[in-house]
Amino acid sequence: MAAMRAIDHDAVRAPTLLLDLAETPATDPRLSGAKASTLARARRHGFPVLPGFVITTKAKGPDILEDPAVRAELHRKWFSLTAGGQSRVVVRSSSISEDGIESSMAGMFRSVTNIGVWTDFVAAIDDVYASAVTPLRKEPEPMAVLVQLQLDAAVGGVMFGVDPIAGRRDRIVIATVSGSPEKLVSGDSEGTQYVLNQRGRVIERVVGADNVRISQWQRRRLSSMARRAAEAFGRPQDIEWAEDHYGQLWMLQTRPVTAIEAQVSPRGPLLGPGPVAETFPDALAPLEEQLWLEPFKEGLRSALEIAGNRPRKKIAESPIVVAVDGRAAVDLELLGAAPGKRSWLSRLDPRPPARRLGAAWRIGRLGAALPGLTKDLIRRVDDELESIGPLSSVSDEQLVTLLKRSRRILVSLHGHEALAGMLMRSDATATTAASTALRAVADARKLDVPDDQIISLYPEVLALSSPGIGRDISIPPTPPDISSSAESEDVLAAAREALRFEARLVQELSARVAVELGRRAVLAGSLPKKDDVKWLHLDEIEALVAGRLIPLDVGPSQTTDDPLPSAFRLSSSGAVVPERSIKPKGGGGQGAGGGRASGVVRSSTDELNPGDVLVTRTLDPKLAGVLPVLGGLVAETGSVLSHLAILAREFGVPTVVSVPNAVERFLPGSTIFVDGVEGDVSILDGEKVER
Repeated sequence: MAAMRAIDHDAVRAPTLLLDLAETPATDPRLSGAKASTLARARRHGFPVLPGFVITTKAKGPDILEDPAVRAELHRKWFSLTAGGQSRVVVRSSSISEDGIESSMAGMFRSVTNIGVWTDFVAAIDDVYASAVTPLRKEPEPMAVLVQLQLDAAVGGVMFGVDPIAGRRDRIVIATVSGSPEKLVSGDSEGTQYVLNQRGRVIERVVGADNVRISQWQRRRLSSMARRAAEAFGRPQDIEWAEDHYGQLWMLQTRPVTAIEAQVSPRGPLLGPGPVAETFPDALAPLEEQLWLEPFKEGLRSALEIAGNRPRKKIAESPIVVAVDGRAAVDLELLGAAPGKRSWLSRLDPRPPARRLGAAWRIGRLGAALPGLTKDLIRRVDDELESIGPLSSVSDEQLVTLLKRSRRILVSLHGHEALAGMLMRSDATATTAASTALRAVADARKLDVPDDQIISLYPEVLALSSPGIGRDISIPPTPPDISSSAESEDVLAAAREALRFEARLVQELSARVAVELGRRAVLAGSLPKKDDVKWLHLDEIEALVAGRLIPLDVGPSQTTDDPLPSAFRLSSSGAVVPERSIKPKGGGGQGAGGGRASGVVRSSTDELNPGDVLVTRTLDPKLAGVLPVLGGLVAETGSVLSHLAILAREFGVPTVVSVPNAVERFLPGSTIFVDGVEGDVSILDGEKVER
């Protein structure tokens, strides 16, 4: 009777000792161990987890299998899971100390795969329990045992929801092999390596010896799993996955990514948004980068090579222009725009004296010829723009051709524009495209032209906006009566303004072409919204037009809306490291003209009163609309030759650019003195200059 009572008691205990992954108690790591409890939680979050059960930590080792009631219940579960032994199972450790956040003990305990016979199954459980004791662990680890169906995998691998080496959380790293991921985990194969963005787009790929590749559809499903897992578990996950021969994706294991190396040591050139912020003040979507930023970069590269004021090796080694989370920045040192250094723009040829004469002769001839070359280029571009009929009547293939053609045109326009900027005098004046646009707005207001018709009737108003696909162009309020203060125009400055506006026209054309393609894609059911076309790449647009598969989960991939520092370097992980060594000397920067004045500091155009001084990080085209009412303008970045600086001089607004840390040093509400002649900025009302 005593033996019978013991058996009855153990029969009652058996359900606590053996838990299906679908049961709620299985999510408790104290019962199921880290590995099994995480899979149980993943199953409850809707992830595809293979059926299985766990021998809980209550068993306290293999001796429990000697109990007839427990052994009978274990056989029943094994028989049910394997359909009477027809399927195979894998037996894994699930220690409470495995797969933790701070460290991972993966691989330190035993796993036995490909088990198809009951006696082998019992022996595998003994092997797993035995691995809990080693010379380094005299006391057994509290351990559960995880039992799951063995998957016949077509392809498998491991996936990190963050780049574990670089520490970049906007990247997903995948390694894949044919068949089971075991050979990858064991180190027998390195597989094919992928680095993806959060939307599953390939950033880098290294094909392994077995030439295994995963399709766009597979990458999208895996990246979606990585994003969902990070949300479900509160941090990026290290996921072991596999896909069966029917195309079903399975999550085999998941654990927090451990030992992330968030490297922050800066490397590479000194970068900053200043010289490019006027053209691209906002974050760019992938298609906008391809259509506009890449041609800008190539045009600038050509101009630098033609001007010859930088060694070709330095030009070749420099990124020249980069995009960080869609925000544009340039190599400040290459362009001579690094804070605290005199710009090479004012001394075109810094080469040794013996070589200057020939360079001066060549540059002089180029400067003389450039205005004529500019007129010819603009005439040819205008002729091409006028030859384009209504976009609604143009075929899909022709629209794609227009996008590609616009990129080539922009390379020429930006190259000529950059050359003109390099060759013009530092005190050059000209009627800017922005001031022409403001006068056009004033004319339109007088004629009561509705805002939605102003651009079509007065295209010059585009100069007051930055390019954007599907972005509404806001028309500024009616400006006060303005007149140009430029007594005589510099021909190179005038050429640069004309080229800049022509580039803006071409950018607007390509933006409208892209939206038209997006509209057609919506009608075809390929995109949810027409403006979503900006999240595609050009090759994906070509695939869309050809009817091939394109990503359905298009959307923003930027990880932050924060502006870039005025000067920074990139760490080995791609993180932005501000240049802390830049120390303000007094309160000044570079005087851009406009005289001298004092006023109350404002940091936003929404709060401006006439006579206020606007302190800003970068010079944005939208500021042109408020310049006529400003008492002064102070910017952390920019050049005395920037378009906004020239416009400020035209309106007689005292302007100082390249003022380090201006936004932090001059607080809203304080009163400052702005000397646009000497480049000094000083506080007048006794408030602290720095926080």
